[in-house]
Amino acid sequence: MAHEQDDLPAQVASEVEAAQPLDRRKFFEKFSLAGKVLMGVIALESAAEAAEEGEGTTHHYGMGVDVDKCIGCGRCADACKTENDVPREPFFFRTWIERYSIRNDGEVSVESPNGGIDGFPAEGEVPGEVRSFFVPKLCNHCTNAPCVQVCPVGATYSTKEGVVLVDKDYCVGCRYCIQACPYGARFLDPRTGTAEKCTFCYHRLVKKLQPACVEVCPTSARIFGEVGERSSPLTRFTRFNKIQTLKAHLNTEPNVFYANLDGEVN
Repeated sequence: MAHEQDDLPAQVASEVEAAQPLDRRKFFEKFSLAGKVLMGVIALESAAEAAEEGEGTTHHYGMGVDVDKCIGCGRCADACKTENDVPREPFFFRTWIERYSIRNDGEVSVESPNGGIDGFPAEGEVPGEVRSFFVPKLCNHCTNAPCVQVCPVGATYSTKEGVVLVDKDYCVGCRYCIQACPYGARFLDPRTGTAEKCTFCYHRLVKKLQPACVEVCPTSARIFGEVGERSSPLTRFTRFNKIQTLKAHLNTEPNVFYANLDGEVN
């Protein structure tokens, strides 16, 4: 009996040892399955977090203008009128081109026939002209926009993307915003009696499209993108050029940035 008891531990050990390979296989199979489930849960959580981040992500849009590249073709102004149904009369523009002529007596003249749509005199045709250049202009979508501040009914407002818009349903046509804009970028639509201006083609931005003026520019004088975003073409533009803004002394913090801007431009 004692002999049988002495053999019992050895027998148990033998059985345990024989069972171990099977237990290990089952263990690792269960572990592998649990790992896959865990990875799936992590993937789902990551996707949910990414979706939440995407929903909460805001953009800050801006435009760059390379004055040296502008040829004054007026395609941008014409495309803007077509895209945004701007009145065709030569008094209403959301964007336009100005031609600056520097004469030999130091005087500067500025012209913008029909916003640049009809073209300009050839260089040298202006009496006494020594040089000239073109400057595209538009609403500067200021961070500290005076037009937003003076609107008595809140019709002019800034979106979360930094785009300044006008709600026509609220606008009463008081013209306060037109008077407050230091860039002359607003007008009163004669058809609706409400304030109008460049919107960066906001209806296109929400579809991930470029503004019409940027899309049609044959020399890529206009660059559109996100301010401060590392991968944005606008960031590259501002990084590799000497940047100026119009009427910087007013502290409106414009979001239209000019490269190679002459000191005569205001």
